[in-house]
Amino acid sequence: MLDNVSIIIPLADNETAHHNLITVLKDTNAEIILPSKGTRAKSLNAGAAKASRAFLWFLHADSSITTENISALDKASREHPSALHYFDLAFDDGGISKINAWGANLRSQLLGLPFGDQGLCIAKEHFTPYREDVPCAEDLHFVISAHKNDIKLKRIGSKLITSARKYREKGWLKLTCQYQIIWIEIYFKERFS
Repeated sequence: MLDNVSIIIPLADNETAHHNLITVLKDTNAEIILPSKGTRAKSLNAGAAKASRAFLWFLHADSSITTENISALDKASREHPSALHYFDLAFDDGGISKINAWGANLRSQLLGLPFGDQGLCIAKEHFTPYREDVPCAEDLHFVISAHKNDIKLKRIGSKLITSARKYREKGWLKLTCQYQIIWIEIYFKERFS
């Protein structure tokens, strides 16, 4: 399974969160690439350049993948090879994280704006590099670029679990508000320019 997929997991310095992810992915036939080039955008682009398979699946190191995620992506990539695929988001804890995940999934469906922690997957032939000149939200710029290139987004009806570590460390309200301001500013600037 996933024999036509290169999985790209950008790593920060001293990153260890990916070990659990690799344990699950090693049972697939996917090519696994672990680039570390200083910034997320540079690492994502380096991984894409190195990839040898038809599809590029970008994952965060702290994502948790299930066999159901793998099966769903395998099916979706075969049925809709020209689309930019994304998963529904879920966090690894309860409480307020369910509200954040609900908001992210609603934003993705209504506005077509999934973020990188939703496991973006695209055919290599349709890949346009992540912007390395922006300080953050390179994933959002990538999705907006796909829109501009008339690449359809396809929601995979499967929940991809990601770590809520950053929210726990920085505070749910503070980080949520920060992210909302960033995506709204980028969305209106990029989509209508």
